[in-house]
Amino acid sequence: MPLNQPLQSHVQLMAHYNQWMNQKIYDAAANLPEETLKENRGAFFGSILATLNHLAVADTIWLKRLSSIFPPAWELEDAKQLPHIQALDTTLFTDLTSLRDYRHKLDAMLQLLGNKAQDEALTTFVTYSDTKGNQHNKPLFSLLMHIFNHQTHHRGQITTLFSQVGVDVGVTDLNALVPST
Repeated sequence: MPLNQPLQSHVQLMAHYNQWMNQKIYDAAANLPEETLKENRGAFFGSILATLNHLAVADTIWLKRLSSIFPPAWELEDAKQLPHIQALDTTLFTDLTSLRDYRHKLDAMLQLLGNKAQDEALTTFVTYSDTKGNQHNKPLFSLLMHIFNHQTHHRGQITTLFSQVGVDVGVTDLNALVPST
């Protein structure tokens, strides 16, 4: 990947990596008994399922915040219809199947955003309020990188929880998807 690559290409790569890893994580989770998924294992959000819920919650909050800047041409009207969430430990779904369906929807929105957001839009600033009401003004590209990095952080926790129950999800490195020249 050339160093002068457009920002949009990086967002697309990260959205693809995000979807690929979420698929791997949910495939692994689908092979575990429900009680294993819900068992508190001492992670930030307790269980595997609660951590997966947290990731969906955080992405919902961000997509909802960002939806105010999406032009109609980006075809992201569905983001405006996402639920309004107050707390990062909200439980969206108590079962893996429903959560996985919702995760697919969120990942599709992130991929669509990557396909639609040109470099000019990615360098614009977004004004938003956090969950405590504090106002911020930050570049869209940096916010998207935060969303993807946040997912990577918590997926790392989930893979640790998986290893505790004998599950190996395989390769998890972004480098596996970085094209060679």
